[in-house]
Amino acid sequence: MKEEIVNKHVLVSKYFEYMSKHVSDVVIGKVQKFLEINEIASELCVSHKHLTDVIQQATGHHPCYFYDQRIIEEAKQMLLVTPDSIVEIAKRLTYDPSNFSKFFKKMTGQTPGQFRKLHIKVRD
Repeated sequence: MKEEIVNKHVLVSKYFEYMSKHVSDVVIGKVQKFLEINEIASELCVSHKHLTDVIQQATGHHPCYFYDQRIIEEAKQMLLVTPDSIVEIAKRLTYDPSNFSKFFKKMTGQTPGQFRKLHIKVRD
């Protein structure tokens, strides 16, 4: 039983490590598109169901929750530290600009423009 728990912790750790590196690779242009969760599971040599079950049991959230959070972290960082337009940021994150704005607002409660304006004004 203890070995199973260790393996689950290892899988959770590997998922977070792989997912984080993958998002970074998309941001820098090393990879052209975000993988689906089933593709990440395949890269980790486990089934989609097993990965989902283990992450959900360990964290209380679906793997997509953390994937989306990581993408939003990158988007926020780009909005704050680059002069890139929202359209350019959306494209770098492989989103259609209008879908990116909807996704960003759903996740943060603000549009990318509102977020940038509010946080850059606070820093000035």
